[in-house]
Amino acid sequence: MSVIPEVPPADEATEAWWAATRQRRLVLQTCTGCGSHQHPPRALCTGCGRTDTLHHREVSGDGTVDACTVVERAMPGFDPPYVVARVRLAEGVVLLSNVLAADPYAVRVGDPLTLDWRALDDGRALPVFTPVPDPALEETP
Repeated sequence: MSVIPEVPPADEATEAWWAATRQRRLVLQTCTGCGSHQHPPRALCTGCGRTDTLHHREVSGDGTVDACTVVERAMPGFDPPYVVARVRLAEGVVLLSNVLAADPYAVRVGDPLTLDWRALDDGRALPVFTPVPDPALEETP
């Protein structure tokens, strides 16, 4: 990936999320009123509509592939082939992201993933994911 992709600037709703990415922490908005988690960050809770009960909570970054495709067309910041995936986090929220895999064509729905980061020029980072190695496929001495 030769070029860094353009990302939107932080705004009032996303500032805390982007600040956490500078520290390589993945946070989700959580509502203390109804217990919902949501992403992307918004000014109001999508579960109950409240605006005064949202805060950001750090999450593990563990997830699974919910849906994916291998893209074979070059885009700014992405050299093909690369995987675009819906990643379902352990907390239930879905993020659209990339799966960085040695063989993009081997990524499957249900594969377990772990969080990684793609640095941006301004110090922020984008959450990306890598497959969790299958212990059954690892060689033993």
